[in-house]
Amino acid sequence: MWLDDVVRGQKAGKPLGAPSLCTAHPWVLRVAFRCAAERGLPLLIESTSNQVNQYGGYTGMKPRDFVDFIRRMAREEGFPLERLVLGGDHLGPHVWRGRPAEEAMQEAAVLVDAYVRAGYRKIHLDCSMALAGDPPAPAPEVVAERTARLAAVAEAAHRAVGGPPPVYVVGTEVPPPGGAQEHEDTVPPTRVEDARRTLEVMREAFRRRGLDAAWERVIALVVQPGVEFGDDFVVPYRPEAARGLARLIETWPLVYEAHSTDYQTREALQALVRDGFAILKVGPALTFAFREAVFALEAIETYLVPPEARSHLQAVLDEVMLEEPSHWQAYYHGSPREQAWKRRYSFSDRVRYYWPRPRVQAALQRLFANLENRRLPLPLLSQFLPLQYHAVREGRLAARPEALVQDAICRVLDDYFEASGWTSTQGGNRS
Repeated sequence: MWLDDVVRGQKAGKPLGAPSLCTAHPWVLRVAFRCAAERGLPLLIESTSNQVNQYGGYTGMKPRDFVDFIRRMAREEGFPLERLVLGGDHLGPHVWRGRPAEEAMQEAAVLVDAYVRAGYRKIHLDCSMALAGDPPAPAPEVVAERTARLAAVAEAAHRAVGGPPPVYVVGTEVPPPGGAQEHEDTVPPTRVEDARRTLEVMREAFRRRGLDAAWERVIALVVQPGVEFGDDFVVPYRPEAARGLARLIETWPLVYEAHSTDYQTREALQALVRDGFAILKVGPALTFAFREAVFALEAIETYLVPPEARSHLQAVLDEVMLEEPSHWQAYYHGSPREQAWKRRYSFSDRVRYYWPRPRVQAALQRLFANLENRRLPLPLLSQFLPLQYHAVREGRLAARPEALVQDAICRVLDDYFEASGWTSTQGGNRS
């Protein structure tokens, strides 16, 4: 598996990384397959325990459903399945953290078993959260023991189904998914002594359960490299603050997995990979790029289409979000005016949960239909999609709605491909 090549390359001094796409958004995934296929690159796609679990998650898909969904899309886009790796992110008791520990862990065991049996190869075992009855921050030894317990479940599931064995990602200091809820100017990296202790107690917990072979397949430790994002801010990577962590991982046969690398610059991503943070998790930045592009297309639509025929996409989207606030209300704080702009423009991009809604899909399809057979004036492209405007002017991009949105997403992906050491054809023909 090519993830093993990433680890071997890092240990040989080669700054090689792996972008990890944490999204279930069909548009983003389809574009990712196209961009990676163009460049001859592999893809790592992950689903979280919130998105996909034994009860369907918020996508309505169980692990086998998601595997079938991704593989079918890969075949439709001509992407070789041998270059695809599926990962399970935050697999553990997170979804059931309000329950007593034993009950939550039993649910987590069912979850991990289902993921491995479905064919996921990269398994992030996350037991870092407090469960009902736990102290606010469980001791590293408790987290390690729970992690090893789930690793034993994964190993048993693999023996039952056969095939290549899973590789594991572990950790005790796991940044929460989806970005920060409070403004932060700086985020301290994981302390070196804490990362070292985590590795030691994890290794010991695996060995106590006779999981030495599984420990040999632990490819990454999740740490906080000192990056974060929230509604209106991005904390950039500062290599000097993570220098101790970078030195520590050189002495272990694995790499770091860096969560919340969304919105980092290409240069920051390259520095992360160089410093051993080889697995770069990205999710909201991809759906943010999609949202930004379709909102720009709606702005163009207002100048080309009479009011009665327009999509009114943003209005429909906001109506649906207000009718079903469960995915944003606990995250977007402030006055009604502040919440209104966050629903549309926040870096946390919780609007991503609402694209599958039928009314939103109907408005989106109308937007594309309204613009598909119209000439999109260059001044409007320059105003609302300036990066794509230059590509259109240079003949590298078709001035069609689908191509314009695809280009916006590909530009984000290219930052990750380039930072990870893969050859990219940024600016190639996208029609």
